[in-house]
Amino acid sequence: MKKIVINGGRPLKGEVTINGAKNSVVALIPAVILADDIVTLDGVPAISDVDSLIDIMEAMGAKVKRSEDSLEIDPRGLKNMPMPYGKINSLRASYYFYGSLLGRYGEATVGLPGGCDLGPRPIDLHLKAFEAMGARMTMSGNAMHLATGGQPLKGASIYMDTVSVGATINTMLAAVKAKGRTIIENAAREPEIIDVATLLNNMGAHIRGAGTDIITIEGVERLHGTRHQVIPDRIEAGTYIALAAAIGHGIQISNVLYEHLEGFIAKLEEMGVRMTVSEDSVFVEKQESLRAIHIKTSPYPGFATDLQQPITPLLLTAEGHGKIIDTIYEKRVNHVAELAKMAGRIATKGDQIVYEGPNQLQGASVKATDLRAGAALVIAGLMAEGRTEITNVEFILRGYSNIIEKLTSLGADIQLIEE
Repeated sequence: MKKIVINGGRPLKGEVTINGAKNSVVALIPAVILADDIVTLDGVPAISDVDSLIDIMEAMGAKVKRSEDSLEIDPRGLKNMPMPYGKINSLRASYYFYGSLLGRYGEATVGLPGGCDLGPRPIDLHLKAFEAMGARMTMSGNAMHLATGGQPLKGASIYMDTVSVGATINTMLAAVKAKGRTIIENAAREPEIIDVATLLNNMGAHIRGAGTDIITIEGVERLHGTRHQVIPDRIEAGTYIALAAAIGHGIQISNVLYEHLEGFIAKLEEMGVRMTVSEDSVFVEKQESLRAIHIKTSPYPGFATDLQQPITPLLLTAEGHGKIIDTIYEKRVNHVAELAKMAGRIATKGDQIVYEGPNQLQGASVKATDLRAGAALVIAGLMAEGRTEITNVEFILRGYSNIIEKLTSLGADIQLIEE
């Protein structure tokens, strides 16, 4: 069992560089299945989700070479094989194998996705899209089998009943080699969708409209190899910006795309956070006093649900009362009880999180219940007086590259201990 131990209350200063986006790379790696030659991804974060995806690709016959933050994947030896168990079941992003395997082979047998427990996250929109393109689904045990009956996938007009990043990307993966034109309406607009579309277009796909609510895909017969730079991780960037505002004495966050964080930064400015936003970086000053605010998450370009938890410890430093409403994942409240253990005046009230500040957090033994809740507890531990122990840290390591080393370089007293 691993745990993170933090001796909090130390001022942090210096510079931290943001890695490539987790939410992009977990789709980019399965997308390589569609290529006929080597694809190199640059800016790949050192996270456990990437390790699991590499293991899956190698088990299927791909050759993978890793060098620093670059990943070279040769998919020419791939074989379509059932993947009902193992690493597949630990990843939410495992559902991207449905789209890529369908696109390449016309069939896929993949275990049901895992990941963080954030309440109901059905994949019915994915299945609706696949069925519109000619695939049929059957269940066998804990695995889903999708097949086209030997016929090629065909283009279709697909309306997404709700905005879904995963379903939008999965539909693109299946459609790039389908016969004819596919139109996705009410598509998600997140930067990670543009990133995946850019990779596919660089491989020879014909995708237009990524980043808008209507995406058009003209199917092609083959996709070639390419080299692709993963976009910076806007959620990692937001996490470190929130940390810098909460406990920093001057921290520079580099490799940041401001346009991906406008909704988040607007809320920090509403709080009174003093910072300087440059072309590819944000410098956060030492803060004096902040105002409590209300936050309501919404699909991009609104306030990202993935940043709701990391900003919460910062909110606890602010003067006044505030509330958080997460419209995306109603169960994204598990960090609240853990922060209350640290003397935070915070609670759930119906479908809202309510808080009062300012607070002086106290070290405690707490548990990460999901990836972003874990990030919130790390920030809280750095802010708190005394010693904080965080268990279930495997969640944190799924999405934050070299987090111990980065925080240590800023002056944090933090260790990852294996018992």
